[in-house]
Amino acid sequence: MYTKEVFNNKMNSWINIDAENEDELKNLYRDYGIDSEFVDYSLDRNERAHLDYDKETDVLLLIFNAPNRRKIDNHYETVPMTFIVVKQTLITVTNQQSKYIFFEIKNYLEKNPKSTLFELLFGSLFIISDHYFPFVEGMDRDRKRISNLLKEKTTKQNLLLLSDLETGIVYFVTASRQNVLLVQQIKSHGIYRRLSDQEKESLDDVLIEAQQLVEMTQLSSQILQQLSGTYNNVLNNNLNDTMRVLTVLSVLLTIPTIVSGFFGMNMPLPLEHNASGWIITILVSLVLWFGLYYLLRKLMK
Repeated sequence: MYTKEVFNNKMNSWINIDAENEDELKNLYRDYGIDSEFVDYSLDRNERAHLDYDKETDVLLLIFNAPNRRKIDNHYETVPMTFIVVKQTLITVTNQQSKYIFFEIKNYLEKNPKSTLFELLFGSLFIISDHYFPFVEGMDRDRKRISNLLKEKTTKQNLLLLSDLETGIVYFVTASRQNVLLVQQIKSHGIYRRLSDQEKESLDDVLIEAQQLVEMTQLSSQILQQLSGTYNNVLNNNLNDTMRVLTVLSVLLTIPTIVSGFFGMNMPLPLEHNASGWIITILVSLVLWFGLYYLLRKLMK
């Protein structure tokens, strides 16, 4: 079931429909003469942000990336949200992940009942862009917390948390870039000339907000990459140190093996009839062991 509200002195209307009701969505599109191809765009959960315009029916379709408030596999992702402008009507298509945007748009319309059709559209895009910032700020706080944990102890669990943050910020960087390109497409599209000065100003606000989001997400992404690279280097250095210690130990352990093996051969050898021969053998092994240890330590420094 879809919801419908009128605004701008009943000159315009806003319809929101759930993408889960596929049959109802198709019927609504058919009633408004919307191309069936737009149905596929609305139902595709992996659709990228873009603009499409049907000149014959004067239907404008926008796919805009919105943040998904629920984590998937311990990281945030984005979901596409559909906006269609047709016959003085704005149609929005939401799903379970983007349903919260519907309530935000509704609040905006209650505060601005005299908004024009495109002011409502651009106001909705601004709301979506603005909703990214709390998530990015939350990621920055998580990054600082994980960084402190890694400074205390570089564990596998903490590294996986850092990896999840990197995954989430990649989704946001990609989505925000696509959103900026979409807004720029609107400004270069023929429909831009039909906008009033106030509508153009609203669109400029969306572009500024979207560009700020790109800069913020890119900065967070670069910091995460640098942090991840730093701890990768730390782990590699720790591994190198461990291998070096093991190599030195294996070399040092060969000394008593060689000496004891030499005196264990079944042939006449010095000290074989000496009652203190085994003590002398141990002393020889210790002298050689400490001599080699001193030499290796000097070379390692």
